[in-house]
Formats: sequence, structure tokens, C-alpha cells
Amino acid sequence: MISKRLVVFVCAMVMVGGSALCAAQSDGFFASWEDRVRDTLAQQPSWPIPLVTASSGLLQVARTDFVRQIAPAGTDTWNYDNGKGISFVPWYKVEFDVLAPPYIQHNSKAKDGSGDFSMLLKYRLAAGNEAQGNYSLSFSLAGSLPTGSYKNGSLDATITPTLCAGKGFGKFDVQSTLGAILPAGDTAKLGRVVVWNTVTQYHIGKFFWPEIENNATFYHGGANDGRVQDFVTPGLMLSKFKLERDPRNRLALVFGGGMQIATTHFHTYNHGLVLTARMLF
Repeated sequence: MISKRLVVFVCAMVMVGGSALCAAQSDGFFASWEDRVRDTLAQQPSWPIPLVTASSGLLQVARTDFVRQIAPAGTDTWNYDNGKGISFVPWYKVEFDVLAPPYIQHNSKAKDGSGDFSMLLKYRLAAGNEAQGNYSLSFSLAGSLPTGSYKNGSLDATITPTLCAGKGFGKFDVQSTLGAILPAGDTAKLGRVVVWNTVTQYHIGKFFWPEIENNATFYHGGANDGRVQDFVTPGLMLSKFKLERDPRNRLALVFGGGMQIATTHFHTYNHGLVLTARMLF
């Protein structure tokens, strides 16, 4: 009887101790992660993520966008999520994104369906916060898989290298990205696309960041060979609404919206309403 009780007691202690050890390890892992994210992001400017243009710094955020595009024929297409998702800072100076396929609603004879799944890896080459130069420079490499349904995605996988840079001047900042969408196959049919986005932002009051962007696309090869598509996008970001009073806690909400306006003769849609919601963590 004594032996049996001793065995039960030892087993219980092992289970409790194991659970406590796992909990301690879990707390230590997440605490270290949060400290690393705070230290890493504190070394770069605190500008909000632009509406369309990619951020020149690192991000740890969950994001979703909603886009309504009005085509020249008068039809409107809704893009739910717009290929956004979750961004992590798993290592120092490194960002990793998992971007969910968007859902596209055409409101026409075209079939609705999901777009392509993609991921992104970004490395911050250099940065200084507002007290240390107010700038950031990074390089990213994104990849997509042709998971779209009913022709709502690419015909082949793509790779997208992008260089991102930004510089602040007091309450004013400029960020610009230059990248290329390179198909993994059937290049003659799909062509190569160069994308150049630039945004200027100005901080007013506590939460308001009015901005204006220029979103340019240059087509090389494929059906649109030699064409250029350009949008001017005025917008407003509301950043950031803290959810905790603790200054060390990064949990916050960011909202924004803007209107893309076509400025070139060739354009796949006349204008597009862009709405966004983000949660920093």
C-alpha cells in the first residue's frame, strides 16, 4: 500500500513539475520574443505602414485590406483581404510574412474565387529611429504559388525581389519601393512586371497621418508589353490606438483608407477604394 501511494505521489509531482517547467519555458520564449521585437523595432522610425506602398522597415502586425475597383466598363470588383496576412519578427532584423489568398468578387460574368497564396522574407539592411537619423532600408523576397481558382490568380508561381527605402524629416517622411514580379515559368506569356511605389506622409496631432502615394507598374513582355499603369492615391492613416497603458506593450490598432485614381491612358480599372485595418502586436 505504501509503495503504491509513493508511486502515485511521485507521478503526480512529475506531472506538476513537468507542467510548471513547460509553462516556464513558454513564458520565457514569448518574453524573449517580445523583448527582441521591442528592441528591433525601436531602432527604426515609427511611421505607420502606408496604405499601398510596402513599409521600408520591419513589421509585426496582423493586417486585412478591402479593395473596391471600378473597371472602365463600369463593373466593380471587390477584393477581400487583398493578399494580406500576418507579419512576424522571428529574428533580429528579419521579418517573415504569411499572406493568405484573397477572395475576389467580380459582380460580372467572371467567376468569383480565391487568389494566390504567398510568403515574404525581409531583411533590414540599415535603420535609425527619429533620434538616430530617421531612416530605414530593407530588402525583401516574396514568392507566390498559383493556388487561385477560376483564373483569379497567376498561371504560374512568381518571385518578387523588392528594395525598400525611407527617410524622415521631422513630422514628414518619404518611403519608396522598387521591385519586379518574375514568373517561374511561361515568361513569354506572362511577362515581367516592374512595380515602383512612393508615398509621402505627414503627422498631424496624435493619430492623423495624411498621405499621398504614386503606384506605378511597368509591363515587359506578355499581353501588356510596353504599357505603363499609374495611380495617384491620396489617403489617411489613423495610427495608433493603444490597447494597453503599459508603454512596453505593443498591442495597438491602426486604420486607414484612400482612393486610387488612374492617371495613365492604360489602366485595368479607373479607380479603387482601399480600406485597411491592422493590429500591431
